[in-house]
Amino acid sequence: MKIGVVGSGYVGLVAGACLADFGHEVTCMDIDEKKIESLKNNIMPIYEPGLDGVVERNYRYGRLSFTTDMEETVKNNDVIFIAVGTPPKDDGSADLQYVLAVAKEVGKYMDNYKVVVDKSTVPVGTGQLVKKTIAGELEKRGVKTEFDVVSNPEFLREGKSIHDFTHPDRIVIGCESEKAAEIMKKVYRVLYINNTPFVETNIETAEMIKYASNAFLAVKISFINEMALLAEKVGGNVQEIAKAMGMDGRISPKFLHAGCGYGGSCFPKDTSAIVDIAKSHGTEMKVIKSAIDANETQKMKMVEKITSAMGDIKGKTISVLGLTFKPETDDMRDAPSLVIIPELIKKGAVIKTFCPQGFKEAKWRLEKWNGAITYCNDSYETAKESDAVVILTEWNQFRGLDLEKMLSLMKDNYFFDLRNVYAKDNGIRDLFKYQGVGVPL
Repeated sequence: MKIGVVGSGYVGLVAGACLADFGHEVTCMDIDEKKIESLKNNIMPIYEPGLDGVVERNYRYGRLSFTTDMEETVKNNDVIFIAVGTPPKDDGSADLQYVLAVAKEVGKYMDNYKVVVDKSTVPVGTGQLVKKTIAGELEKRGVKTEFDVVSNPEFLREGKSIHDFTHPDRIVIGCESEKAAEIMKKVYRVLYINNTPFVETNIETAEMIKYASNAFLAVKISFINEMALLAEKVGGNVQEIAKAMGMDGRISPKFLHAGCGYGGSCFPKDTSAIVDIAKSHGTEMKVIKSAIDANETQKMKMVEKITSAMGDIKGKTISVLGLTFKPETDDMRDAPSLVIIPELIKKGAVIKTFCPQGFKEAKWRLEKWNGAITYCNDSYETAKESDAVVILTEWNQFRGLDLEKMLSLMKDNYFFDLRNVYAKDNGIRDLFKYQGVGVPL
């Protein structure tokens, strides 16, 4: 099957590469000429483990191609995936300008039956809006041809997106015709014959499934973070609490890991968007709103944790390990580091930091504060002459630090483990003034 994927970011590039790996002939289209030329030379625009190998293999076999030509992409493919960004507006709603721009271009160039697939995370009602936009362009041209719009939300975790695309928990297909449903089953035939569950529903339900899933996980994270704050007050251990909770089949242990708050491209954006969607329909998402508030509070509580332990931090050097919102990605969108580091600097701290993949993005996202930040080559250089170490992202290489070496390089011995990497290591408490999140000192 011939498939066009419009947008070559986190979702579009992974989807295009994996669909090519399924045996389809895939064209990835993007308006960014530099990005497309880089992809032709197997230079990835993002850091995603394993992606370069999948792209290189399928490009070499001729199943995957890259272009900036939208007309060619529409006319030469049977299925068009829309995988462009839907960034949040100032009011929290999703900005659909890029999605609708693609829909307009599809209507401008299509001349026979197409299935147009919303892969981007979009508010309820977007599918109908895309359909209306395409139909409007066809009417302008005086062209009469059938098409279908499908909602096929993605459930990809950055850092594990190749595995998630090829081994999904389910494939959600929201459409209005049996013809479109059958075509989508052919798109995912490799998964269909491997008994991956397929959820077939209408467009609006499919659009809501994505938001509901992410909002629920965000609520779960905020919940356990609040339990961690209480555990610190009463002498409990949030890791043991979470473990026991997770043994309950109704709850599961996933996303019950206390830390310094969630971030990334999905949870902050999608929770804000579903609150806005509800507001526009005269209802209120009280639980989700509370989760959003709790997440912002959690970041500030981490700043309080550091300053309460250290006192006045003016002139103190703080070593920050990890800047990205999670390990195995270079994404810093809404990362806790973007709140915690500026707050520490405002209080007079000097920051030294190391992150395996975060520097490129950090240097422009934290540009205002770069005069107070030193970007180091490794964990030990970061610790040198520092008064405190703060783990903000649980990269694997931070799990095996030579703690005695770290201590020998530092001026003081504060260690704030905001991802509980060393919470079960009693030896660390003999070396450092150690604090985790919701665990005993």
